Amino acid sequence: MKVENEIVNQHLNGPQKKKRKELGLDAQGIQKTMRIHHYLGDGAGQIALNSITGLVGMLTYFYTDKVGLAAGTVGTILLLSRILDAFTDLYMGRLVDGTKSKYGKARPWLLWMTIPALVAIVLLFTIPANASPMIKNIYAFLTVTFATGIVYTAIVIPYGSLMAMRTRSSEERGKMGISRAVFGYAVGMVIAILIIPITNMLGGDQKAWIIVGVVLAVLSSISLYLTFVVSKEDNDVAKNEVDEKVSLLESLKLLFKNKYWVIMLFVMFMLNIMLTLNGSTGVYYTKYILGDENLVAIMGGVGLIPIIIGFAVVGPMIKKFGLARTAQIGLFLGIIATGIRLFMPYSFMAALVFGGIATFATIPMMAIGGVLVNNTVEYGEWQSGKRLVGMVNSASSFGIKIGSGLGAAMIGWTLALGNYDGTLATQPDSAITSILVLTVYLPFALFVACYLILRKYDLDQKYPQIVKELENRKNINN
Repeated sequence: MKVENEIVNQHLNGPQKKKRKELGLDAQGIQKTMRIHHYLGDGAGQIALNSITGLVGMLTYFYTDKVGLAAGTVGTILLLSRILDAFTDLYMGRLVDGTKSKYGKARPWLLWMTIPALVAIVLLFTIPANASPMIKNIYAFLTVTFATGIVYTAIVIPYGSLMAMRTRSSEERGKMGISRAVFGYAVGMVIAILIIPITNMLGGDQKAWIIVGVVLAVLSSISLYLTFVVSKEDNDVAKNEVDEKVSLLESLKLLFKNKYWVIMLFVMFMLNIMLTLNGSTGVYYTKYILGDENLVAIMGGVGLIPIIIGFAVVGPMIKKFGLARTAQIGLFLGIIATGIRLFMPYSFMAALVFGGIATFATIPMMAIGGVLVNNTVEYGEWQSGKRLVGMVNSASSFGIKIGSGLGAAMIGWTLALGNYDGTLATQPDSAITSILVLTVYLPFALFVACYLILRKYDLDQKYPQIVKELENRKNINN
């Protein structure tokens, strides 16, 4: 009977296996499953994610300078909402692992979140302008939590899990990471560079921000649908999913025994503090250190050069140095660039040149951070026999959310400590110092910390053998 079943399976999967054979094996001898339109469709999903994170990153400025909320209060609101939604990540991981749908485990969530994503983004900017401070604070907390704790979580965990469910090939995962980073960075840079000039052009008031929010909301909804249509979950990878139920507590214990997952947890935690600072403080630096907030567009425009170069070279770097080593090289360049800026914090040219190099330094981690996380799925399966795709991504996202939430809170708290007042055209010296801490000193410290921790990640060398051993186990069990 077993032999007959194998013959039937071979017959049913014949066309699929033929297509696989045409794609060939990657450099590590692992079967490839993806074509170029798969990468493009997969990457488009990042538009929605980076629209949410980019806009949430700008909320401190929107709340303090356009709506009139206190900087310290804004920081606390953002941190509390991120702590709450970080815990929803763990629940979402369990939902993904337990989802049963004709579309798979992760893919259907992209379809289900198309409308909620649109609504969540618009609500961020419709805070009642004439309401009392208490009502404004409550509204801000509820809408940010809805956007990040519910909608973003219900997208990012399935989206991240899709990488592990789509292919076992580290090479293909690397290309998926690059594609996602290109789409994500494009949206993130548009928000960081153009949102201030565009909203100012539209009047600079709350209505202008709502208009921009609506445009990005519609674009995000469409991108999620496109990703759903083009993406698929690979059947052969899905068959390797462990059916045995694993409790949340046991899952967490297994994750913390996975040393590479722990490394990535801390690296992504600190990286997202830095990315939040970089994406949200440029307007303060240009407005109060350089004297013109519209310079943020010039700095962002010049910053596109290292981004383009970064995405052009990250693929060849991965082929030459491997995933982790490529990320380490990028982080080391970031240490050098931000270290030099320590000695010229008021220089516009230093901000352009060395800030650009620091931006380049983040490209590798942006491109392959998710790959390094998802490769720990195979290591954990090899180590414990439990394949925890959803939990690996959800618990990792927990660290990311805490990191970005803490980064956003640090902006508000640091500005408050420096007696920053968004209604003043000229800030006190203490506020200027707080802005320099956020834009110059903290990024240097975070680059150093990320680099030192990531040096311990040596899974790249072990990964091909781990995949082969897992395949052998599957064959023996069958």
